[in-house]
Amino acid sequence: MALLESASGGRVPQAWPGTVTAALVSTAAARSGEVALRWRRPGGGWGSWTWRDYAERAARIAAGLRQLGVGRGDRVLLMTHNRPEFHAVDMATLLVGAVPVSIYNSSSAEEVGYVTTHADAVMAVVENAQYLERFPQTGGALGRLRQLVVVSETEETVPSGVVPFQQLLEAGSADLDADAGAVRPQDLATLIYTSGTTGPPKAVEITHANVAWTVRSIVQAVGHHITSWRMISFLPMAHVAERVATHYLHAFEGTEVTTCHDPRFVLEYLHEVRPQAIFAVPLVWEKAYRSIRALAAADPDQRQAFEAALEVGRQVADARAAGRAPSPALAARWSEADRLLSVVRDLAGMDQVEVAVSAAAPIAPEIVVFFRSLGVPMSELYGLSESTGPLAWDPYRVRPGDVGHPIPGCEVRLTPDGEVLGRGGNVFAGYFKDPAKTAEAIDPDGWLHTGDLGVLEDGRLRIVGRKKDLIVTTGGENVSPSTIETALRSAPLVGQACVAGDRRPYLVALLTVDPDALGAWAGQHDRTGMATEDLLHLPELREDVARQVDEVNRRFSRIEQVRRFAVLDHDWLADSDVLTATMKVKRERVLTKYAAEIDALYG
Repeated sequence: MALLESASGGRVPQAWPGTVTAALVSTAAARSGEVALRWRRPGGGWGSWTWRDYAERAARIAAGLRQLGVGRGDRVLLMTHNRPEFHAVDMATLLVGAVPVSIYNSSSAEEVGYVTTHADAVMAVVENAQYLERFPQTGGALGRLRQLVVVSETEETVPSGVVPFQQLLEAGSADLDADAGAVRPQDLATLIYTSGTTGPPKAVEITHANVAWTVRSIVQAVGHHITSWRMISFLPMAHVAERVATHYLHAFEGTEVTTCHDPRFVLEYLHEVRPQAIFAVPLVWEKAYRSIRALAAADPDQRQAFEAALEVGRQVADARAAGRAPSPALAARWSEADRLLSVVRDLAGMDQVEVAVSAAAPIAPEIVVFFRSLGVPMSELYGLSESTGPLAWDPYRVRPGDVGHPIPGCEVRLTPDGEVLGRGGNVFAGYFKDPAKTAEAIDPDGWLHTGDLGVLEDGRLRIVGRKKDLIVTTGGENVSPSTIETALRSAPLVGQACVAGDRRPYLVALLTVDPDALGAWAGQHDRTGMATEDLLHLPELREDVARQVDEVNRRFSRIEQVRRFAVLDHDWLADSDVLTATMKVKRERVLTKYAAEIDALYG
C-alpha cells in the first residue's frame, strides 16, 4: 500500500474511504466488537454500543426513514443533546441519500423556523417534547416539513401526529453495504449553518469528499492512526468542529467517543473517560486553567514547588517543539519535576492525553504555555465552517501565539491587506441557495477568502483579527479587538470581554466575571455565602479586576490599551444573543445591546 509522509514524519496509508458511509462500513467490519459510543445513564453507570451495534442501528433507522418517505436529496433536521442516537440518525440519513442538518439546541422558535424553511427540511428529529414546542404544527407552516420525530419521549407521552423514535427502529433493516455504496463523494454530508454573528446564518455545503479529505489530513498531521483513542463529545453537533472531531473522525478512525449531554460537565467527564485526545474551545481550557491554578494556590509551599516544576516543564516543551531532545541535565530535572506535575495531570483527568487542541476562537498564548509546561501536549488549531474545520495546525511543533503551518495538502496565503486565503480539498462546495455569496467566498482560482487577518512568519500562520471587526479610533489608528479580548479573558477573574472604540478617542471594554473564579475569590476574602450580585458590586472585587486589566494593558501599545471598563452584573452564556455556541462574541449585537453602558464609559 502506498504511503504518504506527514508533516510530523509519521506515515499514513494512502487508501482511504471516499464517503462517510463507506468509513462506517469499513470501521464496523474491522472493529465490530469494540466500543464505539459510551454515555452516562441517568440512573448511574455507563451504557455503550459496539461498532456492530452502531452500524446495525443506523441500518434500522435508515429503513424507518425510508418507510416515512425520506429519500435522496431530502434534508433532515437534528436537534438533540450529544447522545449516541445522534450518530445513528445522522448516519442513517446519509445511508438513504438524504442530508442531515443540525440545529443548535438553544435556538428560538424563530431561528428554528428560519433553518427549517431555508433548508426545505422534510423531517425533524428532536430531543424531547420541550424542543417540539419550537416547531409549529406541520402541514405548510414550515415549508416542506412533513414529520416530527421525538427521541426521549415514550409512546404514551408523544403528542398526536408526532412519530416516536422507536418506530424508526421497527421497520426492518436497510442493506448497509448497498446503501453505503450508493453514496457518492460529491454528495452533501451536511449543511452547517454558521453561527450568525451578523445577520441570518448562511448554510455551508460540506460534501463527503470534503470530509474524507479533511480527516485524512488531520491523521497525517498527527502522524499515525488514532484508532481506539478515547474522546469526549460535548460541543454542539451543529458546529463543524464537533462534527469533524467526534463524528466524522470517529467513523473513519474508529475512536471511542463518550457523549456528554451538557458541556458544563465536561471537566467532570475528564476524570471518568481519561481521554487521549481533547478538542475544546478556549472557554473550557480557561476554566481548567483557573481550576488548576486555584488548586495550586491553596498551599503556599506547594505553589512554589508547582511553579518551579512548571518552569522545568516549559523548557522541556520548548525543546521538543523545536525538534530537540532535552539535554541530559534538563531531562534529569524533568524526571523530578514530573513527579509533581503528573499528580496534577491525574487530578485534572489529563494524564493520558496525547493530543490536546484549542479551536473555534483565539486563546491566550500563556494558557497554551501553561498546559504544555504541565505536560499536556496542547496546540491551537485555526479553521472555519467553510474549510470543513481546520486550515492550519501543528500538533507537535507548537509556537504559542500562532496556529502553525497549513494542514497537509492545504495551501495558505495572504492578500496585500493581510486577509487569510486557503485552498485545498477541505474548501466547501458553496452556500446553499446563495451563489452570489459563494462567489464572494471562493474566487475563480479556488481560494477561500476567510475574512480573517493574519501574518505568515517562517511558513507559520498567526491570526490577528477579523477584517470586519477592525476598530478605527478618532486618531486614525487601526486596532484589532480580538487579540485584546483574548488577553483580557486570560485574567483570573475575567470571564468574557468585548472591546469597543470605533470612531472614539480610545478603547473601552465590557467585562463579565467568571462564576467559578468569583466563587474562589469569595472564599479567599471571607465572602462565602454572599449573593453573586452583591459580590460583583464590592469595591475590593472591582479593584482586583482593575489590577488585572492593568497587567493585561502592559502587553500592548498605548493605542491598544483599555482605558476604561465596565464590569457587568451578569454572565454571558454560550449560544445566546451575545455569544455563539463556541463562545465567540456577537460583536454588533453586544455593541447595540450595551450601547448605554459603552456611552457611559466615554462620559
